[in-house]
Amino acid sequence: MERPAWAPQGIDISVPSVSRIYDYYLGGSHNFEVDREAAREAMRFMPGLPKIMQANRAFMRRAVRFAVSEGVTQFLDIGSGIPTFGNVHEVAQAASPEARVLYVDHDSVAVAHSRAVLEGNELAGIAAADLRKPHDILNALETSQLLDLSKPVALLLVAVLHFVEDQDHPYRAVAELRDALAPGSLLVLTHASYEGIPLSEEEAGGTVGVYRDIKSPLVMRSREEITGFFDGYTVLEPGLVSMPLWRPESEADQEDPYAFSGFAGVGRKA
Repeated sequence: MERPAWAPQGIDISVPSVSRIYDYYLGGSHNFEVDREAAREAMRFMPGLPKIMQANRAFMRRAVRFAVSEGVTQFLDIGSGIPTFGNVHEVAQAASPEARVLYVDHDSVAVAHSRAVLEGNELAGIAAADLRKPHDILNALETSQLLDLSKPVALLLVAVLHFVEDQDHPYRAVAELRDALAPGSLLVLTHASYEGIPLSEEEAGGTVGVYRDIKSPLVMRSREEITGFFDGYTVLEPGLVSMPLWRPESEADQEDPYAFSGFAGVGRKA
């Protein structure tokens, strides 16, 4: 298998990557055939996966603009993946030129490509770290260079927590990050769930099986379980809802049925 020029040395291009599969769903070009094969197999069970990812990105952009409107201009985006058009720094800095954005990912392709995209942007950066190790994120050099944690930060956990299994203590990781943030900080979150998917749980389970087979288990949590991540935050209106229903900018009933899969919400730390 030929290695593309943009692929960092040292990565195994024969193993699928969640961030590159996501890039494929969004129509990106930073993915390998092994990623495309896994994505196509997942879509065989759940053909609306690209629509879900598009709804996820649209929610993220609305939430970023909301944060800026609330005076929060620092962003910590964990599990940020491979930068695509309309990413956090573009949206945030269009709304506030002084906005600062730190991306965090443990995928080497995502990190390398982010560095290339962000070159010359002194108010945005990327740190190689894992959500499962919050201490590494909080103590990264890039964090101290870009963010002032004594002031409010918008913590983005968008489409990442459903890749953290219970045995890796996701609630504890989110709480550790929360405790490091100043009052007035925001938690911006989306999470996969069987609730809202226009398929039976058995049918949707085929897609879950694909992610399990590539050693990146997809943990489908209930609305109640997802609400638990907002412990210590006040969930803002309209609450934890389907992605198109969170402060929509157009008629939500025009959305594809798959866009209503899973949940999205924003909370504020008191």
